[in-house]
Amino acid sequence: MPLNIVRNDITKVKADAIVNSANRKPICGGGTEYHIYEAAGREDLLKAREQVGPLNVAEVAVTPAFALDAKYIVHTVGPKWNDGKSGEVAALANCYRNALEKAKELGCESIAFPLISSGVFRFPKDYAVRIATQAIGDFLQTNEMLVTLVVFDRKAFEVSEDLYSDIQAFVDDNYVQEKYGERNIPDEERYYALEEPRGNIPLEECSDEFIENRLSIADGQAKKHAEKCSASLDDILAKPGETFCDKLFNLIHEKNLDDVDVYKKANLDRKHFSKIRSNVKYKPTKKTVLALAIALHLNMDETKDLLARAELALSPSNRGDLVVSYFIERGMYDIWEINNMLFKFGLPTLGV
Repeated sequence: MPLNIVRNDITKVKADAIVNSANRKPICGGGTEYHIYEAAGREDLLKAREQVGPLNVAEVAVTPAFALDAKYIVHTVGPKWNDGKSGEVAALANCYRNALEKAKELGCESIAFPLISSGVFRFPKDYAVRIATQAIGDFLQTNEMLVTLVVFDRKAFEVSEDLYSDIQAFVDDNYVQEKYGERNIPDEERYYALEEPRGNIPLEECSDEFIENRLSIADGQAKKHAEKCSASLDDILAKPGETFCDKLFNLIHEKNLDDVDVYKKANLDRKHFSKIRSNVKYKPTKKTVLALAIALHLNMDETKDLLARAELALSPSNRGDLVVSYFIERGMYDIWEINNMLFKFGLPTLGV
């Protein structure tokens, strides 16, 4: 199952397990932990946490969720930021890995995380986001679970400012679509049949027999051309191109991938992908097609083709399309990075 990034209060999220960024000691701290204690029932949760005792960094422990809309609270201690070279990066990744493994052990189908260590422990939020999505993404490559990363304030959701500025400029420059040449056909094309044979002789000096003969030839050619076009149209309608599903699964086969590879890299869940596989007339949403294009590493032309087979298209006036186009044009196919940026811009993420 996929990773979903939402702006919410984690105490309002429904999941089998809620992750608490805990203190080492069994006390109620500030920030997210304070809100979790208050929502779950401060006294009950504190008693349960005291029974667990002190925790080390990245260690996890489980208590009941009490009044939260969850079965369990998974407590983990995040690292404090020093300089990025003191083991805190690996420790933060282990917080996510260990909590996910614990949830798996408990039989959970869903889990919700705060952005661990990004508050009072002052972990740079761009680092915290990348570490979280990478650790969760790695877990989801081999496991099925709905994971939600809950961000309380989008303004605090920082990503690489250089990348953000570059994409902002790309969006602001009004994405220029590929220009298509037009073929103009004159309305009186039949009279061009008169030009070459008569050379420099004025038309009024040509005999009636000559003119009628040339026009008859032109009309015959036009009739044959019309018949040919009609036959071609009949052939086209009799043999339409590949459907979206046909094209998708041919691409998967050509790239030597399997369904699991693709739906996980597209941030889709197994049930969703099964619907696509079992229904040849399946009509996907644009964000589903784009997620699959990212998973398959399609270039821009291939992406447009896959969209067209679903009767969809990229729009130069859609900011989400522009952000995804930015990544595709540069061969950047990390679904987590793309979704982080979409979230930063306040746009729907791909996949789930």
